[in-house]
Amino acid sequence: MTAPGQGFEPATGDGPQSPAAAVREAEVRTAYEGLLQIRRLVNGRAGTAVPAPWELRSMPRAVALVLEAAGIAPSAVDSEGRRTRTGYRVVPGPAGDGRVEVTWVGPPGGRAAEAEQERLTACAAALEPLGWVCLLYRGPRRRRFLEVEPPR
Repeated sequence: MTAPGQGFEPATGDGPQSPAAAVREAEVRTAYEGLLQIRRLVNGRAGTAVPAPWELRSMPRAVALVLEAAGIAPSAVDSEGRRTRTGYRVVPGPAGDGRVEVTWVGPPGGRAAEAEQERLTACAAALEPLGWVCLLYRGPRRRRFLEVEPPR
């Protein structure tokens, strides 16, 4: 949930679990509708089919917002930084290369690895209609991740 006086922050999977689901859902819905409206206003004929310039400058936030608005659960961590919930995690790509990585993570023993291909495919299905290019890779320890980049 957003603190009074602060702007909306989409869940990237590295924050606490939201305590008030109904309030959070309303905030996400409003932010997502705002994203689509900005796209309509600044993208001309492309409309909502491609990311707006602000999304390209804040890709982790934009990608996280789309995933959260699609109803995909973000991971969460406690005050000690330990994972408390299985879900997506969005981080900037290596070396600031204009990409983000989406992983499917959870607490130890939470079996996140077993669901990662299916869940990351669902993440790609939410992102691709909005113009993001998604590629599923297998990384270290054979764990999968989704690389997300803007359209060319």
